[in-house]
Amino acid sequence: MNSSINDILSNAPVMMVTVTALAAMMVEAVRKTRPVAVSVVSLAGLTAAAILAISNLSGEGLSFGGMIRHGGYANYFGALFCVAALMTVIVSRNYFEVQNYHRGEFYIMLLFTTVGMLLIASANDLIILFLGIELMSVCLYILAGFIRTKDRANEAALKYFLLGAFSTGFLLYGIALIYGATGTTNLSLIQNVFAVVSSRPIFVIGAGLIIVGLAFKAAVVPFHMWAPDVYEGAPTTVTAFMSTGVKAAAFAAFITIFIRTFDFLGGRINELMAILAAATMILGNITAIAQTNIKRMLAYSSIAHAGYMLTGIATGTLNGQVGVMFYLAAYTLMNFGAFAIISFVEQENDNNLLLDSYSGLSRQQPLLALLMAVFMFALAGVPPMAGFFGKYYVFLAAIQSHMTWLAIIGVLMSLVSAYYYLRVVVLMYFRDGHGDVSVIPSKSALAVVVFCAAAVIVLGLFPSFIVQIGLRFF
Repeated sequence: MNSSINDILSNAPVMMVTVTALAAMMVEAVRKTRPVAVSVVSLAGLTAAAILAISNLSGEGLSFGGMIRHGGYANYFGALFCVAALMTVIVSRNYFEVQNYHRGEFYIMLLFTTVGMLLIASANDLIILFLGIELMSVCLYILAGFIRTKDRANEAALKYFLLGAFSTGFLLYGIALIYGATGTTNLSLIQNVFAVVSSRPIFVIGAGLIIVGLAFKAAVVPFHMWAPDVYEGAPTTVTAFMSTGVKAAAFAAFITIFIRTFDFLGGRINELMAILAAATMILGNITAIAQTNIKRMLAYSSIAHAGYMLTGIATGTLNGQVGVMFYLAAYTLMNFGAFAIISFVEQENDNNLLLDSYSGLSRQQPLLALLMAVFMFALAGVPPMAGFFGKYYVFLAAIQSHMTWLAIIGVLMSLVSAYYYLRVVVLMYFRDGHGDVSVIPSKSALAVVVFCAAAVIVLGLFPSFIVQIGLRFF
C-alpha cells in the first residue's frame, strides 16, 4: 500500500491532469451549456500540474515496477506540456467564441491529449510509451476535426487518422522486434544488454522502424505529408498545440530511446537520422517560400524546425540532448505565439489566412504586429532571440560530434528561412493593407501572447537558465 501511494505521489503531474480531465467530464455532463466552467476547471488543473512538475525537477526515480520514470527529465517535459496546454485553453476560448463553436468537449480532449504526452515523457517501458502515443494521437484526431461544420477540418482529421494509424503499425512492429531481440520492453533492462544486442539485425531493424513511427509524429521528411493539410484544416489553436506541445512529445520520445537508452553513437542509426535531419531542413525551408497561406507556411516551417531538432538527436550526446530540450522550450513559446496571433486575425469563415491579409497590420493592430514581428525574428534565429540559441546549441553539438556538414546545411537553411519569415514583417510594416482586421482578442489571450514574446526575449538573453537545468538534473 505504501509503495502504491508513493508511486502516485511521485507522479503527481500526470495524476493531477488525469483527475482534472475526469472532473472536466463531470462538469460538462452537469453543465452542458457552460463550456466556460470546463475551461476554468482545465485551467486550475493544468496550473497545479505545472507547479507540481516544476517543484520536483531534482531527483529522478522509477515507480510502478520500473515502468514509469519521475522527476528530472520527465518533470521538465511535464512542465512544458502543461504550459503549452494551459496557453491553448486560454487562447481557445477567445478563438472558439469568434468561430461560434465553443464546446466543453474541446477542453476534455485537450486534457487527455496532455495525459498521453506526459506518459510519453515519463515512460521507462516501450509499452507505456506506446500507450502514451496512442492516447495522444486518438485525441488529436478528434481535435483536428473538432469544428465538424467545416469541410477542411473533416479532411484534416481523416488524413491525420489514416496516416497516423499507418505509422502506428511501424512503431508497434519496431517495438515487437526490440522485444524479440532483448526479451524485454523495459528501457532500463534494454540499456543493460544494449552492447550485446546492438549489432543484431533484428534489433537494428526494430530501431529503424521506431524512428519511422516517431518521425511521423514529429513531421520529419519523408513522413511529413500530413502536416501542411492538417495544420491548415485544423482549428488554429489546435494547430498551435500540435506544432509545439505534440512535437515536443515526439522529441521527448526520441531522446528517451535514442540518447538515454540506445547508444548508437557513430553508427548507422545516427547517420540515418542525420540524413533525415538534412532532408527535413532542406525540404521544409525551400517549400515554405512558395506558400501564400500563413498556416501552410508555418506548417513547412515546423517541418524545418523538426530537422533542426533532429540534428541534436543525431549526435547521440548529452550536449545534443540539452540543445534539443532548450530548442523545444524556445520553439514552443515562439511558434505558439505566432499561431495565437493568427487565431486573433482569423475570422469565422477562415478569412485573413493569406499572407496578403497581414499587409498594413501595423497600422490597424500595432501591438499584434509588433508581437508577430518578435516571433518571426525568433523563428528566423535572429539574435538575441531564443530561436538563435536553440539553433546554436544543436549545431554546436553536431560540430562536436564531427557532423560539421550537417551544421553547415542547418546554417544555410536558416538563411533561407529568413526570407519567408521577414516577408511577413515586410508585409505588416511596409505594405498597404486592403482588409479589415477588427477582431479584438480577450485580455487573457493577449496576455498569453505577450508572455510568449517576453519569454522568447528573456531566454535569448539568459539561455544558460534552461541549459543548466538540463546539465544539472539529467
